[in-house]
Amino acid sequence: MAIDAYGLQDIKKELQHLSSPRLAELVLCLARYKKENKELLAYLLFLAGDEEAFIQQAKYEIGMMFYSMPSQPFNAVKVLRKILRYITKLSRFSGSKGVEITLLISFCTNYLEYTYTKVNYKPLRTILIRQVEKVGKLISKLHEDLQFDYMTDYTQLLDAADAKLSWFNKMEFEI
Repeated sequence: MAIDAYGLQDIKKELQHLSSPRLAELVLCLARYKKENKELLAYLLFLAGDEEAFIQQAKYEIGMMFYSMPSQPFNAVKVLRKILRYITKLSRFSGSKGVEITLLISFCTNYLEYTYTKVNYKPLRTILIRQVEKVGKLISKLHEDLQFDYMTDYTQLLDAADAKLSWFNKMEFEI
């Protein structure tokens, strides 16, 4: 016997008819069963109002992950992918392209600072290239005023990568 999957509209209508204590009980039950639901609920309740503090806290946590990254290229790639999954999750929580761009630029900056760049390990290089491309695409989709705000950080990132990495050509990534 399978449980029917109801649509979002049906669930929304049913939630409007529930009392506050029953609704709180359902939300806590939902948060109890999956860690990501609990994290999303915590974000919505405590952090959604102050986006700047959320970004600073996320940057700090990402920086700590980079600081504890191993020096072996194979293991470093694993940690970098874990950090990118974390950034994706935080971006989904906020729903803001600006937050995603800020966190990805922070990721790329930390990559340049903490990753051992003398190694010629292709997966390690590919991670940075893909993220720089992603930031460029996200910036190009923004409104012109917001594009200007993020372009300075993006240009600084390209200049730093071009200066530090021999295999990086900033001309390939300019918007």
